[in-house]
Amino acid sequence: MDTFLFSLNATLPVFITIMIGYILKRFGFFDEKFTEAADRFTFRVTLPVLLFTDIATSNLGSSYDIKFMLFCMGVSCAAFFLIWGGAVLFLKNREQIGAFTMASFRGSAAVLGIALVTNIYGSTGLAPLMVVSVVPFYNAFSVIVLTIYAKRPEGEESKIPFGKILFQVITNPLIIAVALALPFALLRIQIPAIPTKVLNNFASIATPFALIILGAGFEFRSSRQKLGLTLTASFIKVLLLPLLFVPAAVWFGFRDEALVAIAVMLASPSTVACYIMARNMRNDAQLVSGIVMITTLMSSVTITALVFVLRSLGLI
Repeated sequence: MDTFLFSLNATLPVFITIMIGYILKRFGFFDEKFTEAADRFTFRVTLPVLLFTDIATSNLGSSYDIKFMLFCMGVSCAAFFLIWGGAVLFLKNREQIGAFTMASFRGSAAVLGIALVTNIYGSTGLAPLMVVSVVPFYNAFSVIVLTIYAKRPEGEESKIPFGKILFQVITNPLIIAVALALPFALLRIQIPAIPTKVLNNFASIATPFALIILGAGFEFRSSRQKLGLTLTASFIKVLLLPLLFVPAAVWFGFRDEALVAIAVMLASPSTVACYIMARNMRNDAQLVSGIVMITTLMSSVTITALVFVLRSLGLI
């Protein structure tokens, strides 16, 4: 019961904040120009600062585990290429492949992973190491697939723009944030008090502001037209990935904090950063917004069930 209440406390406020953004837009608090500017601000400033702060202040040196890191990396790569391959085979609309693939494999592991491990064990354990292992892959793969399937102006060639993909990966604000944060985390470099407070001010508004903008850009009519695709992606994200890879983690010998971190990495809902990236990179942001909302609702039940099963089996 405590785990269920914790999961509700972690996911229900997210959904409510999204709906508040939707209501505010309908009552005229936001217009389209404000929403577009807010998207850019979130993508280029607040989310990178949040990611930098989370990683830079993590104690990675004391929890270094190469086997755990390699497993997280391998699972992230396998999930991405399996979903991408399936999307290419089954989706007729080419412009939906990038959004569908990203939202189906990229979860809010950084937020829920650390929170759940801390709630169960009283410390972050290996959760920060999991975040460092998968976040660079999340962002790099997202940039690649969104760039390939971005809506192109009429007359532009449809060949894969390898140079553009490389440039987008190198200049992606989230990837830059990870690269800048790693030395601070690995070498335990202390950030002075004043810069820390400034960073925390921006980091504290990143998630609620992004959720409000997500809700402001949501269109129920468009989402109803894509309901089947939205539910399919949601099923993959919060049910299929854990069913495929959590047993593999058990077989590899992961237990306790490590297994919880892996389980939440796989079962966490699609992150709001998916919507921000899809909108900024000319992909189907409406499809992504629906997936974020559905997976957020579903995850309070699926994560609870997953943790309950693992605990019942004596694995955590």
